[in-house]
Amino acid sequence: MKNIPLYEVRPISTLKDMLESSANIFGSHTAFLVKTEENGPYKPITYSNFRDDVNALGTAFLDIGLANSRIAIISENRYEWTVTYLAAVNGTGIVVPLDKELPVTELKSLLIRSRADAVVYSKAKSADVESIAGEIPNLKYLISMDTEETTDSVYSYRELVKKGYELVNSGNRNFIDAEIDREGMSILLFTSGTTDKSKAVMLSHHNICSNLMDMCSMLYIGDEDTFLMLLPLHHTYACTCGFLCQIYRGCTIAFCEGLRHIVKNLKESKTTILLTVPLILEAMYKRIWDQASKDPKTLKKLKMGLKISKILKSIGIDVRRKLFKQIIDNFGGAIRMFISGGAAIDPQVIQGFQDFGIHCLQGYGLTECSPIIALNRDCDYNNASAGLPVPHTEIKIENPNEEGIGEIIAKGPNIMLGYYENEEATNEAIVDGWFHSGDLGYMDSEKFVYITGRKKNVIVTKNGKNIYPEEIETLLGRSPYVQECLVYGKTGEGTGEIEVAAEIYPNMEKIVEALGTDNPTPEQIQELLNEEVHKVNKMLVLYKYIRDFTVRDQEFNKTTSKKIIRQYK
Repeated sequence: MKNIPLYEVRPISTLKDMLESSANIFGSHTAFLVKTEENGPYKPITYSNFRDDVNALGTAFLDIGLANSRIAIISENRYEWTVTYLAAVNGTGIVVPLDKELPVTELKSLLIRSRADAVVYSKAKSADVESIAGEIPNLKYLISMDTEETTDSVYSYRELVKKGYELVNSGNRNFIDAEIDREGMSILLFTSGTTDKSKAVMLSHHNICSNLMDMCSMLYIGDEDTFLMLLPLHHTYACTCGFLCQIYRGCTIAFCEGLRHIVKNLKESKTTILLTVPLILEAMYKRIWDQASKDPKTLKKLKMGLKISKILKSIGIDVRRKLFKQIIDNFGGAIRMFISGGAAIDPQVIQGFQDFGIHCLQGYGLTECSPIIALNRDCDYNNASAGLPVPHTEIKIENPNEEGIGEIIAKGPNIMLGYYENEEATNEAIVDGWFHSGDLGYMDSEKFVYITGRKKNVIVTKNGKNIYPEEIETLLGRSPYVQECLVYGKTGEGTGEIEVAAEIYPNMEKIVEALGTDNPTPEQIQELLNEEVHKVNKMLVLYKYIRDFTVRDQEFNKTTSKKIIRQYK
């Protein structure tokens, strides 16, 4: 095992301590780049401004009677979301981040289940929130991010911040001096799933702060880095790794205007690190090769460049960022690293970006773990793995089979307090301090963790063989003609045996190109995909063969963190 020293990190005990110390260290440095108008320029907000805004809003929250309350946030990613989050946890009460994409019936259910006293929301969610407010027993405060003036029923966020500044300036220190219970529940997060299935995860300041220190000791992130905020903030991965981590390390966070604006926003903000999910990275990587394939000369040049670059790198000369400057410029020109999480990514994609001179790595975590438990280091990584255990977190493989594959369990300061009002589920998930992830995998001799799939996704054949759909999906997803796919087990007709089947959403642009016709018939599409399935089967042992597949005419339904929602058949 390599013995590479960890990066130095400053100790923090609470998120309040983190924000205050960051504001003192990085005061005039830009914390956020925000747009006040569509297609307008980015405007900077400093660390001092951010800290003062949090203190002002927190002071106003206490002034209107929100001490020890539960404050829900429902909005798109924006600066006000981040201020509300820290104003809620740093001296007011408990924050409840909710997914803005949920239908109104589910939002209502989660607001009731979380016993929310207040909800802070954006204009886009005002109709939904205001239509259900009267049906939520505990809800007393509606706070709109976009209303100019407070009315009898709705508080104006802007007016609250203004009032908070007046109170602080007149000597009110109720929020600023509020004591934080670092071990108590401060964050209540709902896992993805339907309302009746989603669990409410209870996290503390200690959970989050230990995770921030541990992951930053493994990966260098500095105050010269700019992150583009792409993923929804209500998700723990985006919140801890894409917002709180950056505030801790003195980085700049630029808000993305939407997926179709990624390239433009990368350039405008001079982003150096992009935190993302496999679906987005894999699509970006495919696009590079698709673009190159349109011109034989460009494709030849790209392949030759990769060969030359690898030869030179083997003798200690690194010319990747010069050779592939055009690709790097397409990501804004300053990009140095992609971090992937939320699901396993194809190792070929990670290697591909590294070959172009953009470091790419993945980590592994769950909401219940605040979220990171394993991470590839920038100086010690294995592209096929989810990474090494973060410091202070132990990982074990429970009940490994003959291949060494078992359930991944973890123990450490980042493990949740439990599931809110669900003792049975808590006792199932945490046994003797060990959190049972529900993921299957193994560890190698160097302690790298490999995920083979979700326990509940495993296809078990009648003779007891385990098949991990995620492995087959990775291979199938490498085909240029497969946009998205889902692998599952079904009972074979006439045989009664469990067989592997797949659903494929084709890449019609590539299929049209390959077949040389604008209107390929279903039979032609089926035949072309059949060839791709056959190629995948050649890479698999017999019992893992895809025996049947269907072609979809629309994308799969996904969570807001871009994971395909599996419908169990």
